[in-house]
Amino acid sequence: MLYCWLVVKSRFIYRFLKLNFGLAIYGAGLGMMVHAGIGIPPWDVLAQGLSLQTSLSFGQATIAVSLIVMLFWIPLRVRPGIGSVLNAILVGLFADITMPLLPDFDLYWQNVLLFIGGLLVISFATGLYISCGFGKGPRDGLMMGLAQKFNQPFWITRTSAEIIVVTIGFLLGGQVREGTLIFALSIGYLNQLAMRLFGLADKSGRV
Repeated sequence: MLYCWLVVKSRFIYRFLKLNFGLAIYGAGLGMMVHAGIGIPPWDVLAQGLSLQTSLSFGQATIAVSLIVMLFWIPLRVRPGIGSVLNAILVGLFADITMPLLPDFDLYWQNVLLFIGGLLVISFATGLYISCGFGKGPRDGLMMGLAQKFNQPFWITRTSAEIIVVTIGFLLGGQVREGTLIFALSIGYLNQLAMRLFGLADKSGRV
């Protein structure tokens, strides 16, 4: 009995540490994309716009957006996990930690490479933290909740929500550029590769 308890305990600790590492490098990857200055993902356009209109840093605005999003989980009856709460806090925190450590590049191609590097990092991190099984991220939970509530395909709810948030973020001053388009066109495939890497999807992309 004691042996079984120790095994379960050690597995939980391993998964918990892996979760935190995955969220930390996700935040670092996001910081890389923001620092590149060639556009950022839709939800982060909203966070950036919010930070520009308030005294919040980008990371603090990211945390604020995540917590607000999770409030919408309540009427949608989406249950948060440990990973959901940590996702809401750690991604923004590590984005703020990372950005001051990055060099400023003068050449456009250098910033493109920095952005692509950040994109690859967050794709890997997504598969890493999801594989821990500690709950959905704030935005994913909202999208899935809306899809179930209105009986719509996931891609429709995600696309609709991202169009709304990127528009609001742009109006607040958030940066919408070629990087935003690169992210939109590539993140699905890159996430699929990461899911396969961690055994969460087969070659066809089915989870």
